[in-house]
Amino acid sequence: MIQPIKYYPDNSINVNAGPIRSFKENYNNMLTDIIDTMKEHNLDALSAIQIGYTYQLMVIKENEEYCAYANPRIITQNKPFDSTEESIYFKNHAITVKRYEELSIVYDDKNGDMKTKKIDNKEEASTFQRKVDYLFNTTLLDRLNPNQREQAIKALAGKGIMPDKTDDYCPTFSKKEYFVSVTDKLLFFMFISLLLPLFNISKETLDGWYTYDKFAFLSVIILMISFFFYAQYEAKKYKQCTSCQIGNNIGVMLKRIISSIILTIGSYFILG
Repeated sequence: MIQPIKYYPDNSINVNAGPIRSFKENYNNMLTDIIDTMKEHNLDALSAIQIGYTYQLMVIKENEEYCAYANPRIITQNKPFDSTEESIYFKNHAITVKRYEELSIVYDDKNGDMKTKKIDNKEEASTFQRKVDYLFNTTLLDRLNPNQREQAIKALAGKGIMPDKTDDYCPTFSKKEYFVSVTDKLLFFMFISLLLPLFNISKETLDGWYTYDKFAFLSVIILMISFFFYAQYEAKKYKQCTSCQIGNNIGVMLKRIISSIILTIGSYFILG
């Protein structure tokens, strides 16, 4: 049965697909749906995740035959090259990424038997890598550096693939990173202060650093609380922002607060 295809910026494909354990009726139905959808849209390759099935399955059309690759893994890769690729997810907008020409792969065939294969063709190798990416929460945009990603997003917007109004989508740089950057610098100098007694430094200087540590500790707490609330503001503003998830933000905050507590305790016993 033909299934609707996921298009950018639909981020429902941004999950890690699960391995296939059974190759019975459900698997065969899923495989049929992938092939029917490929035929309907005249596609040469398609991953299950692109039509809403969160399983490690993809199909590549090879010499008019639709070949299924379940639980695919790349074992070795050689001969890097720049590959200019188009994906149905981006409505065939070309994006240049780094790929490898030579691959050694393992996968399970439609009968559940493990197979090995070597690929030494640029087009076939890039197609295989692109489809594997989708199964492991990666798209072409994720292969770009921040500057290239920003340019690609602007180009997609200009082609009407993504609305010009980007308030709903995650920015490539978040202002909340300023909170993290300042906090990390404060923590760095707190750590350095603990090493000062190893050198011939006056008591007055050590007392000054101890005062700094107390000030830095309070500053870290304030910065991290501010970071959390600003991150929550972004999470509401940018609805497609995966980096704005509350779990990520709490992790960033707790890591630095705990570090500041440990350093402050160390400062009390070493400098205080």
